[in-house]
Amino acid sequence: MQFKHAPAAVSAKFDDPNLVSAAGLVPMLRLARTAGLDQLAQVRLTVPSDKGANAGSKVMALVAGMLAGADSIDDMNVLRHGGMGRLFDRTYAPSTLGSFLREFRFGHVRQLDAVASRTLVNVAQSAPLLQVRDGERVMVDLDDTIIEVHGYQKQGASFGYSGVRGLNALFATASTSQSAPVIVGQRLRQGKTGSPKGAARIVGDALATLRRLNPGSSSRPLLRADSAFYGHATIGTAIKAGADVSVTVRMDPAVKAAIATIPEDAWEMIEYT
Repeated sequence: MQFKHAPAAVSAKFDDPNLVSAAGLVPMLRLARTAGLDQLAQVRLTVPSDKGANAGSKVMALVAGMLAGADSIDDMNVLRHGGMGRLFDRTYAPSTLGSFLREFRFGHVRQLDAVASRTLVNVAQSAPLLQVRDGERVMVDLDDTIIEVHGYQKQGASFGYSGVRGLNALFATASTSQSAPVIVGQRLRQGKTGSPKGAARIVGDALATLRRLNPGSSSRPLLRADSAFYGHATIGTAIKAGADVSVTVRMDPAVKAAIATIPEDAWEMIEYT
């Protein structure tokens, strides 16, 4: 007598030529196009050889795939199922997109940073992403996290401070009392990367993007970070860019001596959102 009648394996394939499995891509990509994502990528992204042709369309395809749930190159096949061909004028094979990405160097990452910041500013012209009241501070938070990955061949994956195999993601977010946090700077790094590495560049980029999001604003943003980011490069970049800083420091003798010189009536309270 058979104990279990459930099939040992189940395979499902979405192949209806008249339907799509992720119709929400339509408004999202329309917003991306309105914000100029494809045009910015086409103009600013200079990937060499024929693999870099039509950079704008390939970036849009990669964004669409990620919105549809793809987390690997093979998963980009999600854009070629069902009636996707009716939504997109061009659908790329995963191998084509993989060849495109494999040509990237750090300079191309910086080009994408420029594309992302300008796209965000354009989106803010259509949607109230960051609402700032008169005299209100914009809080800019800096922190990193470990994204766990599996497999020994994952590029950049290694064991970092958390003891977990993964990649290190560094984020700078901006928020106010009226607005949820908005990512204004980001970087994906090797898992073993120390928290402060490259943080000064992210802070500089984030504060520059913030100025473009709020042109003419006279309020000084406040950069908040933990002790991992306490250092001259990161803090100096923030101050030079016109921001105040709230950072955790270790109470070593030099810090204690500096605090002792501050008069009691010179302390100022900070209102945190």
